Amino acid sequence: MFGLRTMLLATTGAVCLGATAPALAFCGFFVGQADASLFNDASKVVMVRDGDRTTINMLNDYKGDLKAFALVVPVPEVLQKDQVKTPHRALFDRIDAYSAPRLAEYYDRNPCARQYPQARARVMAKPAAKMKPGSREADLGVTIEAQYTVGPYDIVILSAEQSDGLETWLLQNGYRIPKGASRALAPYIKQDMKFFVARINLEEQEKTGSEFLAPLQFSFHSPRFMLPIRLGMINARGPQDLVLWVLTRNGRVETTNYRTVKLPANMDIPTYIKSDQKQDFRHFYRALFDEQAKRQQYRVVFTEYFWDMAWCDPCAASPLSAQELRNLGVDWVTSARRSRFNSTAQPVRVTRLHVRYTPETFPEDLMLQETADRQNYQTRYVLRHAAKVVPDACPAAGDYLKKVLDRNEKEAQTLASLTGWDVNEIRAKMNLVPPPDSWRDLRRHFRGHP
Repeated sequence: MFGLRTMLLATTGAVCLGATAPALAFCGFFVGQADASLFNDASKVVMVRDGDRTTINMLNDYKGDLKAFALVVPVPEVLQKDQVKTPHRALFDRIDAYSAPRLAEYYDRNPCARQYPQARARVMAKPAAKMKPGSREADLGVTIEAQYTVGPYDIVILSAEQSDGLETWLLQNGYRIPKGASRALAPYIKQDMKFFVARINLEEQEKTGSEFLAPLQFSFHSPRFMLPIRLGMINARGPQDLVLWVLTRNGRVETTNYRTVKLPANMDIPTYIKSDQKQDFRHFYRALFDEQAKRQQYRVVFTEYFWDMAWCDPCAASPLSAQELRNLGVDWVTSARRSRFNSTAQPVRVTRLHVRYTPETFPEDLMLQETADRQNYQTRYVLRHAAKVVPDACPAAGDYLKKVLDRNEKEAQTLASLTGWDVNEIRAKMNLVPPPDSWRDLRRHFRGHP
């Protein structure tokens, strides 16, 4: 009796990345010259893992004086110039849209109709001087391993013997170090990691003609499959969010040192979520994630999406092309168009992870592993529209409408449970009344709210 009529997909983009969202985590920390007020406001990270090779793409929405910008990220080896690139920002929008949480919309068949329309579907889219090594660096135990310019970035690769020396070196070069930097740097120095330091070359940035900073991409070989997040906590204000996409050949990616759980999904929610200005789908999903993160006390990594990128069902956006994937660092795909039916194409699977955390709840970096799990998963929520029919329209109408009322009450309870919203306010928005006790009450309700 309840049939599919049309399907509408609505993507959130990065629902937690707007101006009202919490600060988003970054792999490193920002440091600023003089007294510049710097804030790590938003970032997205796309990782590619194949064997022991890792490529990290980082996008940040830094707000502030470009003269004051600098980024410090720990890396396992000395990166040469050909290992560093500046991919297009649009790649992040593409993978975000493809994997975004989505809203599916269904319409019930009229229980009194003799013929039923076939199912159909539609989709709605929604200059700094280079530094030279000298006695000062040697005295501090800091070595400039490499330096070069890539796009608008002047990059220096540093190694250090002790965190105090590295902190002093940064201070002596005019950077204001976030409080606690030395303590945060120490574990990486003990692991013999290097430090990728990037800052803006103003002349090169001006040539781009863009008001936004270009993303950074770097590749390296390491047996450790991990993402450093601890440095990003140094200049954070409150809990941080990290949205991480990981592209692999075979299976779903999860963390090994923290619990990885799937968000509750594939549930029916009230239809007003589509159009209500105060509680539309973006507001709903933000509230859902806020509530679920709080319930888990900011101690878990959430899976929002896992799929083979050759196809999608339903599609919030088209899969990335082979060229787009290669630009992100997926070097095993060919130029041939990949599709669901091309069994000879090398697979590319995407895992979308979302974590909200504090220094206390995530004291370690994210250690990752590719699993054998290939079961597709998506954060998908369903709207089910009732047919416009009155109780005495036909013999089947009364029973159908009673089922709709029961369904509506379950939707209200589900929405309250997912988001923490008041269930009585939800019922009011749905025009729900206490279940009718008589045929007359049922007819009165559905004549007023078909």
